[in-house]
Amino acid sequence: MRKSGSGQKDGARGGRAGSRQGFRSREDRPARKSGPAKPRAAKPAAAKARTAPSLRAKPAAVEAAPKPTKAQARAEAQETLATGVQTLVVEPDEADMRVDRFLVARFPQLAFTHIQRIVRKGELRIDGKRAQPNERLQAGQKVRVPPLKLDQPRPVARSAAKEQDERDFLKSITLYEDKDVLIINKPMGLAVQGGSGTTRHVDGLLESMRDAEGQKPRLVHRLDKDTAGCLVIAKTRFAASTMAKSFRSRTTRKIYWALVAGVPRVRQGRISTYLAKEGDEGDARMRVAQHGDEGASHALTYYAVIDTAAQKLAWMSLKPVTGRTHQLRAHTAHIGHPIVGDPKYFDIENWELPGGIQNKLHLLARRIVIAHPRTGKPIDVTAPLPPHIQQSFNLLGFDVSRYDPIVDAPEE
Repeated sequence: MRKSGSGQKDGARGGRAGSRQGFRSREDRPARKSGPAKPRAAKPAAAKARTAPSLRAKPAAVEAAPKPTKAQARAEAQETLATGVQTLVVEPDEADMRVDRFLVARFPQLAFTHIQRIVRKGELRIDGKRAQPNERLQAGQKVRVPPLKLDQPRPVARSAAKEQDERDFLKSITLYEDKDVLIINKPMGLAVQGGSGTTRHVDGLLESMRDAEGQKPRLVHRLDKDTAGCLVIAKTRFAASTMAKSFRSRTTRKIYWALVAGVPRVRQGRISTYLAKEGDEGDARMRVAQHGDEGASHALTYYAVIDTAAQKLAWMSLKPVTGRTHQLRAHTAHIGHPIVGDPKYFDIENWELPGGIQNKLHLLARRIVIAHPRTGKPIDVTAPLPPHIQQSFNLLGFDVSRYDPIVDAPEE
């Protein structure tokens, strides 16, 4: 079977029905008469020729049943989930998916938080071993799913008008699209995935783009809710797997623009720290940690100052090499130049926001360059400034056509 993981999705593939052919049941055999066996009289050759084919003929009733569609298999899998333990076999096109995303793809009716709870409690097994939340699957592995009470509400039938509205909205923010890849200009304030109190998000909008087989486009990476700009989405499972590898291997180039408080003394450099999460899930933030601290991961960012405004503000270009949660926000704050409008990391006391500049996060995923999953050729996409950043740039006299020195920064 298969949760669509990222993402994410498709249902389980049912086993192919079939029957053994060429064998007769006991009832088909002629009854043996008791008594001494009589020698069999040889049949004429012509009689053999007439009877032999009938013994080898396959009954019409044993033809293999037609293979169920993905949509049918998914629906069957969802019903099975509520009734008992089942073992799902990872298919080749599901290889390298995280186990939680795999379950999302297989069981789209379950909330992501519900699936995370299943994994965290140790109820999920991969080849007999307890699954880890970030564990990636390999083709042929067996995932044991426990019997679950589906306390999540079943999806309400979506109206055609609402789905069309959502498709139109996604179309209006599309920067690039082909049969495998979709890159959108995510607006500030739109969450990428659902969570506590979040009802409208990109992952939910993608439901309107399910194809005839029930496949839904998958998120390849994430942006913070208040970060605007380029967000990459895979329209096929093959594209999702291939582009996810590009992000993990750090061959994808990402460039962000930010408006920060003050002007860095060193106009171009690197920020290298360890970051660890602290606080509750809903109010979590990243702190600079030491190597070896529990939960600490290395984070590396290159930066360059493009322009300044009277030593009060700086327009910075940022190239993250790693992809840690809140990495750019934590790193700019760490060097004493937090991003304007950042409610979590802006910690300069008595700092006054210049007149006319809105107190919103001034961070934009400006540009992304990623290899196309099929051709390998680079897809190079740039997002326009969101309204609040455009307003700030106009007030400060920043020219977006200026040369961005971050382009020459190292990739690793």
